[in-house]
Amino acid sequence: MDSLITAAARALAAGDPLGALNRVALRDDAPALALRGIAMAQLGDFVRAKTLLRRAARAFGPKEAVARARCVVAEAEIALVSRDLSFPAKALDAARAMLEAHGDLVNAAHAGYLGVRRLLLIGRLDEAERRLAGLDPAALPPASRVAHELVVAGIAMRRLRTKAARTALARAERAARQAAIPALTAEVESASLALNTPAARLMARGEERLLLLDEVETLLASKALVVDACRHVVRDARTVVSLARRPVLFALARALGEAWPKDVPRGTLIARAFRAKTADESHRARLRVEVGRLRRMLRTLADVTATSQGFALVPHRAREVMVLARPVEEAHAAVLAFLADGESWSSSALALALGASQRTVQRALDQLAAQGKVQSFGRGRARRWMTPPVPGFPTTLLLPAPLPSG
Repeated sequence: MDSLITAAARALAAGDPLGALNRVALRDDAPALALRGIAMAQLGDFVRAKTLLRRAARAFGPKEAVARARCVVAEAEIALVSRDLSFPAKALDAARAMLEAHGDLVNAAHAGYLGVRRLLLIGRLDEAERRLAGLDPAALPPASRVAHELVVAGIAMRRLRTKAARTALARAERAARQAAIPALTAEVESASLALNTPAARLMARGEERLLLLDEVETLLASKALVVDACRHVVRDARTVVSLARRPVLFALARALGEAWPKDVPRGTLIARAFRAKTADESHRARLRVEVGRLRRMLRTLADVTATSQGFALVPHRAREVMVLARPVEEAHAAVLAFLADGESWSSSALALALGASQRTVQRALDQLAAQGKVQSFGRGRARRWMTPPVPGFPTTLLLPAPLPSG
């Protein structure tokens, strides 16, 4: 490794892509192409970065398998940051195995964290936890420990374990200070915002207030009966009844929960559940049928009793009934939630993360774009969607060879 390549690698490791480019911008040998690709990725030009990394991978000789593996890992990180979730996981796993076999444990661990972060994005938490358990950050440099703790915090937040998330973020903050890379510090700060931003609305006895994530955790562990409009379940501390595939039943449960301890008139229930402007005898007959179904679904948690005006929810064990809703009611709130990370997403990646068809996601994006809530750039398969502002710098790419000490 010549002096310019070493200096460029040091600059990239310190989060200085412009300093790296100043040293290798005019060179077309394989190591320089790889470093230029990483620098362009840190500057946000993902298309150019991928082109350079692929040229570098082809330029490395047959005996430079480790260098090619680093290029694969770099391209995988670009795919993750640009939310191209179709990047082949097998290629990343093979690159990780190659790096481990040749003793490049830092980049091998980085490849492992990329795989875990992808699983986290698409909601496969159990598999993400299993993979994370096989990664030991103790012997890794500070920047890699930041990646580990951010993944730990991300899983904890999705599991509603806010204490564990705060502890992991505190460790990530200390490691980011040791790494002295501004992009890592900004990433930790961004992750910390999720714990200090309203995560839901609580509706009880005719009043509303916003809840932070730790307050949501406390609520779900309490003895209250919670109608959870975020996950479309009805639950208490011991039992969870899912109504995710029964939208009419959930609409009835939510209306009853919002009105508790009062009852809800039949006309109101018909309007909420069936979206009917006027109620006739057929609607009232259907309401009786659906209320009977809801009563059977909730039999372990509560009863739905008839009153002179309509119906009321009567919990068996809980002394309070509360409704947990999203902070903002929006028909396509799930799509906006993914776009809120500030990165650009393809419709196919959103469909994979949401577990929905690509056509359904595309219709939602078109409606949100017409309302000015999202914007797109590119055409065809290169089309990406995001919410303003423009996405920021990607996470640091830890792909240069281990630097000489001293």
